[in-house]
Amino acid sequence: MRILISADMEGATGVTCTADVVPGTEPWQRFRRLLTGDVNACVAGAFAGGATDVLVNEAHSSQRNVLLEELDTRARLLTGRHKPLSMMQGVDSGVDGVVLLGYHAGAGQEGVLAHTYLENSVTGVWLDGVPASEGRLNAALAREHGVPVLLVTGDDRTCDDARDYAPTAELVAVKDCVSRYAAVCAPPQVTAELITAATESALARAGRGDTTVAPHRVEVEFDATHLAAAAAVVPTVELVSPRRIGFDAASMTLAMQAFKVVTAIAGTAVEGIYG
Repeated sequence: MRILISADMEGATGVTCTADVVPGTEPWQRFRRLLTGDVNACVAGAFAGGATDVLVNEAHSSQRNVLLEELDTRARLLTGRHKPLSMMQGVDSGVDGVVLLGYHAGAGQEGVLAHTYLENSVTGVWLDGVPASEGRLNAALAREHGVPVLLVTGDDRTCDDARDYAPTAELVAVKDCVSRYAAVCAPPQVTAELITAATESALARAGRGDTTVAPHRVEVEFDATHLAAAAAVVPTVELVSPRRIGFDAASMTLAMQAFKVVTAIAGTAVEGIYG
């Protein structure tokens, strides 16, 4: 049984503020270790539940956050950027289930470090008319490849979100949101036990299903008009309103590729403190 772990960082144990997740900062060095601890707890649960292969795909920022030298030796690590499927690289390789580890709520929603791809320029994303977090987008991509979402971890708002897009998944809230930059956090010894137990239990539902390739509509709202205008130069992308763009795609894979292009262009159009 082969399992993919998509490891983001904002929803990792103890993380509550920007410096915790920005590569190169002193707090980031500390929280890399806590993220790696969450990953190892998940790996342990996966093997206890019958996994024969676990691939950990780095899904946060530089995608070089997990400490390889501290990783459970039974797992493999896919690290580094510019992967075709980004946060979900490996979902098309015949895996039997995916874990969304260290995830967070979406842009415009309540949750610790809530955002969708761009940290502070995107105010909302909609997939087929439904507000979409990274978890919802990635779960839709997993369904396209017949891969079930087995477990989602993050803050309590992340778990609330996942109940809708992954109703059969196990959920582990490693912290309770107080504000975007504050949370009541459980110690890593506690969260590790919770993650391991939930992963082991979740593997009972592992197994590939039918692929579901279907067209999708994505809309993205920005906090400034010039970002929407910049993104709208992409062929097939339309300006829906002064701050909102939209596009249609024949599959979720194509939708995510277009979404990456749109957010990359908008990100480069941000100008200083005015955005």
